[in-house]
Amino acid sequence: MREIHSLEELKSLIGQQLATSAWISIEQERINQFAEATGDHQWIHLDIERAKKESPFGGTIAHGFLTLSLLPMLMGNAIRLTYVKMGVNYGLNKVRFPAPVPAGSRVRGHIKLLQVEDIKDGAQMIWEVTIEREGSEKPVCIAESISRSY
Repeated sequence: MREIHSLEELKSLIGQQLATSAWISIEQERINQFAEATGDHQWIHLDIERAKKESPFGGTIAHGFLTLSLLPMLMGNAIRLTYVKMGVNYGLNKVRFPAPVPAGSRVRGHIKLLQVEDIKDGAQMIWEVTIEREGSEKPVCIAESISRSY
């Protein structure tokens, strides 16, 4: 866990890779729960037998948006801004899914601080989060995440 104790310290870290999160397992049950929560029931995520036979991935894969939804968890177990009372997600600039996440995989995030901007009563940060899958050469998600802290 990387702790940052002031906005000034955070600003001094712009452009740096700040932390790597813990590994998170992406089991079929998590994929099924995400499908239920979002209504995305495409067979490549849920039908294990069909995915083994027909999918180019050899089995079921996680939804891209499931992978993306892990950003708060990945960042939260890697970086702590001790001076912040409250933080909110503000949006995304860019998101790409260069490689799939097969069920049973483990992923983790590498977090780089791109920008810090003062706003009324707080700061806005842009983070580059590269999510890797254990054993894969290509990242499974690269996202620019915007957050605000107060």
